[in-house]
Amino acid sequence: MVENLIPCYRFNLIILSYCVFLSCFFVRSYSLGEVDAYGTFSISSFRYPETRLRPFDSRYFRVDLPPWFSSLSIVLESDVDLDARSIAKVPESALPLICLRDGSLPLPQVTNAFVKVLGSFSNGSSNELEDIQNEEQCYPMQKNISVKLTNEQISPGAWYLGFFNGVGAIRTQSKMIIRGPSYSFTANISVEGCTTSTMWGQYCNQSVDPLSCVRSDSYNLTEQFPDSKLNNKTTENGIFCRNSFDSPCHGNGEIKVFFLDVLGIAEQLIIMAMNVTFSMTQSNNTLNAGGANIVCFARHGAMPSEILHDYSGDISNGPLIVDSPKVGRWYITIIPVNLSKELGETRNAGIQVCYSLEWQVLECPMGKAGLNCKWERYILQTVIRKETLFESYYIPVSEKVPSDSAAFPLEPLLSNSSYDEGQDNTWTYFLLDIPRGAAGGSIHIQLTSDTKIKHEIYAKSGGLPSLQSWDYYYANRTNNSVGSMFFKLYNSSEEKVDFYILYVREGTWGFGIRHVNTSKSETVMSVSLERCPKRCSSHGQCRNAFDASGLTLYSFCACDRDHGGFDCSVELVSHRGHVQQSVALIASNAAALLPAYQALRQKAFAEWVLFTASGISSGLYHACDVGTWCALSFNVLQFMDFWLSFMAVVSTFIYLTTIDEALKRTIHTVVAILTAMMAITKATRSSNIILVISIGAAGLLIGLLVELSTKFRSFSLRFGFCMNMVDRQQTIMEWLRNFMKTILRRFRWGFVLVGFAALAMAAISWKLETSQSYWIWHSIWHVSIYTSSFFFLCSKVSSLNSENQRPLDGTYELTRQDSMPRGDSEGRERPEVLTI
Repeated sequence: MVENLIPCYRFNLIILSYCVFLSCFFVRSYSLGEVDAYGTFSISSFRYPETRLRPFDSRYFRVDLPPWFSSLSIVLESDVDLDARSIAKVPESALPLICLRDGSLPLPQVTNAFVKVLGSFSNGSSNELEDIQNEEQCYPMQKNISVKLTNEQISPGAWYLGFFNGVGAIRTQSKMIIRGPSYSFTANISVEGCTTSTMWGQYCNQSVDPLSCVRSDSYNLTEQFPDSKLNNKTTENGIFCRNSFDSPCHGNGEIKVFFLDVLGIAEQLIIMAMNVTFSMTQSNNTLNAGGANIVCFARHGAMPSEILHDYSGDISNGPLIVDSPKVGRWYITIIPVNLSKELGETRNAGIQVCYSLEWQVLECPMGKAGLNCKWERYILQTVIRKETLFESYYIPVSEKVPSDSAAFPLEPLLSNSSYDEGQDNTWTYFLLDIPRGAAGGSIHIQLTSDTKIKHEIYAKSGGLPSLQSWDYYYANRTNNSVGSMFFKLYNSSEEKVDFYILYVREGTWGFGIRHVNTSKSETVMSVSLERCPKRCSSHGQCRNAFDASGLTLYSFCACDRDHGGFDCSVELVSHRGHVQQSVALIASNAAALLPAYQALRQKAFAEWVLFTASGISSGLYHACDVGTWCALSFNVLQFMDFWLSFMAVVSTFIYLTTIDEALKRTIHTVVAILTAMMAITKATRSSNIILVISIGAAGLLIGLLVELSTKFRSFSLRFGFCMNMVDRQQTIMEWLRNFMKTILRRFRWGFVLVGFAALAMAAISWKLETSQSYWIWHSIWHVSIYTSSFFFLCSKVSSLNSENQRPLDGTYELTRQDSMPRGDSEGRERPEVLTI
């Protein structure tokens, strides 16, 4: 992850280094592989290693498809276990998704319409993917996914795959400990291509004929196409393309495919079949075919069919007209139909239809647009902002407005409405370019005026927008593209328009201003490319990251604890709620005073220091986490909180043993090392609490085993060599009974039961923690875990070890015996006998 402060001159070096790293370690790529039997070859093959997505995490993958590609294969393996029945039960915050989008990064939103039925994105090509070209598609992640998308389904260019583990307004939060399931996946992505550009289809077995272009200075369209759509549309200043070639002939239902390239911004693409005749191969006769049907399907970027196409029409009776065609390659499929209807079933054998295909691309001179080339068109020049990576603003290349400001007056640039019959259908166009690799940015459009704004704004990728063809639009506050997940409208009013197009596609964009003659108003317009919308609404930080290929830099907002959403504009917690949650998380650590007091009362000074430090560090950590005050860095406070908490839990178990202090210090040292390693690596994982309790239980068990071994050794010395012992089994049973009595006398079992109840409550609160209820359940966790330690400390009773002590006799004689011989003892005093 790269911060915004990276200097621009280091950007190329970073991309180069990142790509080299990927290619050397975890990406395998093959170019120009061997040609197979279908005439295809491997363009590229990528294998991405196992990637784990934590809750509300995401990953992006970019795949570049060249114009000659034939198919894109995606094979995914994951540990997700979902079926059609369980999907409806999974909340949106835990739903794993895979999304695809053409030209830019996907940004999922949870609605009933956007999540497709499980199984539709697997098991090869499917007609259910027919709308994948036009909009973002999201599907539930499955354990195994294998899909093959052909050039008949998707177009060449940059495609992005997004993997998401839960979506919603809180997915961008940063510091909060997020609870939820995680999943891992591996991806294999390969691209196949055709050996020649004149072949197409999944197996490159469909012949495609190119259409060349001959330009002319002027041409009157009404002379050739007396259609109502073209009446009075003479373009004396236009630049046209026209081509007429040898008439192709093909039979009923036989497909003929052509392609042509629209290289610049065009007004119309016109296709028509001329001189249509029938040819009968058996008799070599040619008949007039005035009533034949020649159906034409046109599609941008991919081969059209009866199911998948952008435009269609019968070009034998009139031209197929595509207004404002997108820049790029267009594919045209011609299919003759109903030939038997014209000539009869008996004469259908060997019938072919012949025609001359004529087409034109209508362009206007530089600076003009519209079918009559009377509307104004301006190029917006990119001005790079040095202070921020991949940010810029756009100004029109015109002497009518100043070029020293990011905002420019709009009225001097507007087209004259007097050219049109109605003043409500006048357009002014602006063109701008989104560079390669900047698809992670957003276009920001602003209009401000001193009067009510009556302008309508339309945006289109790859061409000029119109009322019939646009991607996004704004007419007024109630009539706009607010339903689109990539359109974000902010505080707009009658005098102000402010919206973003999120994660904008690379390439050329056209913006159209539909307006009336408003010479009395003063409107200022600004167009810019920004990393994070609204600067994360002042409730988060804008951060940058690369996709897995390292070719696209995208931005996202890391929101604070109270806000969420793509731009941190969604208030998750009010100010009052934030104060309540902060007080609960911080003040609940006062429960550490209970075990600290009991440890001090029992003169267990090490435990007293540990519980006191744990409560203080936890309070400081949560004060920093909620944004109140950070005594140290967040990472240091987090480590101290978890490490001391782990140590406090384990020390409670060890305190319950009766082993000597030397062995206790040894166990404490080992535990300190282990818990420090756990806290410094993955402190927030849920399995840590199980590990900590296991370590504490192991410490308690070791203490009991040491005590048991000592007693067993004492038992062996007393009874192992006793020659008068008859029934050793009875002696062993007696020893076990005495040992159990010692255990029962050592603890106050009422406190033990209450301690386990508090520990169970701590485990339940840990399990119930979610992103929404984290503050309340974690506060209960603080109180429960410290209270359980307090009761466990209270449960210990000082043992007298009476079984190791001999009872004192009532008569104990201490005899002092003279060392002199008895023979010399006569006449001397007798030995003294001391009776107690």
